[in-house]
Amino acid sequence: MGNIDLKKIYLDFFEEKGHKIIPSSPVIPENDPTVLFNTAGMQPLVPYLKGQPHPEGTRLADVQKCFRTNDLDEVGDKTHHTFFEMLGNWSLGDYFKKESIAWSFELLTKRLNIPVEKLAVTVFKGNDLVPADEETANLWLEQGISKEKIAYLGEDDNWWPNMELTGPCGSDTEIFYWRSEEAVPDKFNPEDDNWVEIWNNVFMQYMHNSDGTFEQLKNKNVDTGMGVERVNAILEGQTDNYKSSIWTDIIAKIEEVSGKKYDDEKYTTAIRIVADHIRAIVMLLGDDAKITPSNKDQGYILRRLIRRAIRYARTLDIKIDSDWEQQIANIVINQYKEYYTELDRNKDFILESLKNEKVKFNRTLEKGLREFEKITRDIQGTEIDKDTAFKLYDTYGFPIELTEELAKEQDLTIDLDGFKAKFEEHQAKSRAGSEQKFKGGLASTGEMETKYHTATHLLNAALKKVLGEHVHQRGSNITAERMRFDFAHDSKMTDEEKKQAEDLVNEYIQMAIPVERLEMPKEKAVAMGAECEFIERYPDVVTVYKIGDISLEICGGPHVSNTSELGHFRIKKEESSSSGVRRIKAILE
Repeated sequence: MGNIDLKKIYLDFFEEKGHKIIPSSPVIPENDPTVLFNTAGMQPLVPYLKGQPHPEGTRLADVQKCFRTNDLDEVGDKTHHTFFEMLGNWSLGDYFKKESIAWSFELLTKRLNIPVEKLAVTVFKGNDLVPADEETANLWLEQGISKEKIAYLGEDDNWWPNMELTGPCGSDTEIFYWRSEEAVPDKFNPEDDNWVEIWNNVFMQYMHNSDGTFEQLKNKNVDTGMGVERVNAILEGQTDNYKSSIWTDIIAKIEEVSGKKYDDEKYTTAIRIVADHIRAIVMLLGDDAKITPSNKDQGYILRRLIRRAIRYARTLDIKIDSDWEQQIANIVINQYKEYYTELDRNKDFILESLKNEKVKFNRTLEKGLREFEKITRDIQGTEIDKDTAFKLYDTYGFPIELTEELAKEQDLTIDLDGFKAKFEEHQAKSRAGSEQKFKGGLASTGEMETKYHTATHLLNAALKKVLGEHVHQRGSNITAERMRFDFAHDSKMTDEEKKQAEDLVNEYIQMAIPVERLEMPKEKAVAMGAECEFIERYPDVVTVYKIGDISLEICGGPHVSNTSELGHFRIKKEESSSSGVRRIKAILE
């Protein structure tokens, strides 16, 4: 089909079907402690899927910036990406399976001209709790998908979010495309890697109650997701995502700075990893949350991506001390700034943070190489033991491949099995520590979280009074136990300023002020003086929370109905978050 603008075709199509196009949420979720990143288009819409009315109505569509790190080791093949864009359309208690399936089929076969025989679908096969989704299977048959191209799969594949989690849930139907030069088989085999998933339609039909029963929801929702990179490649006739027009300029620049060719199999994987990671790094640094490389949470992932990009750049003989990463990052910024204006706005921050971390990691690598020389000088025998190999990985950021390469040059071997066992143990600990962070879903807005949401508004208002009108929220993270609030301010707060802010918040709580929820055009909200940092992020109609004369903020909620419900507010810590951004940790008692 040649180069196409999939995003434009998709959004125009759903706009014709009565959907309002809403802007992408940031990569770093706002007020959602359960995940480090927005990993899917539905995440920012959780409150509305749970029943809160959306100011733009019941039919929505968007292109969402998404970030996934559970596949990091898969990046380097033809289809995996750390950052990706997800096209989505939603029905909030409006249309359901019939329209969703008909429109998906129409878009794929009529607008994108995909031959029907190249499509196949999966549906939920049912279990002891919920029957098979025959309705969805029949709707696909009506559209013209043959019986042989419909596969019934279990809850691991065709249920969202999962059978254990309580709350709204339902079966889904995944749409697959035959991505191969070979003839399309008559029967769909989901295990065949030539069948690639391109679209997922989730039908939230049930409420999973805490007693284990499932009942039909009054308001049924549809939530769909289509990956831009994968579908773009398919439509351009590519079996390798990285050969599509999305990557052309980025990969050409890597070829230029490295002198290596993408089609040379010795370098293909490394070029893909550098391309993917620099794009992901730019998107992460470009977010208004201003995350910087660090040893925890999002900052840790960012650091890992930068270091991984540098390691693979070295294997391509790129001169690490040159400005190679700036050149690639600039291409990414120019390519995406039309859709995400924050990249232009935060350009200097992106380039500077990337360069600083590169310089820092180079020093660590040099130390690691010196350490390696020392190890090989003192080694008894011809094997590098598992503890040494793991220390090189953990302390100096040496991937096992690099240690293997260096060992080979010295005619040494490595206790690979021992290293892998240590590595897996380390992974298991990391996973256990971050499990809560990656859970996501619809279980994250209990009573305490709701109180903390409202407390962030009061703290924001108090800080403006104590420190000045320049204070703006730069991000927050809320759990049932505490709140974390990041705000724009250049200097450390004094003990007196902290006490003043704390006392003011408690004063607002004692005033028992009603919290009002208003809906209005965003221009009106701005004219009224509603707090919002970057107005272009918001849809045309917004939700505004008004707390007396104290606070007026554009926000998705949820909130208490009166400040008196919050209890006693206490600041536990105030510290630096990043350059020009301070962080307060506080609790409600």
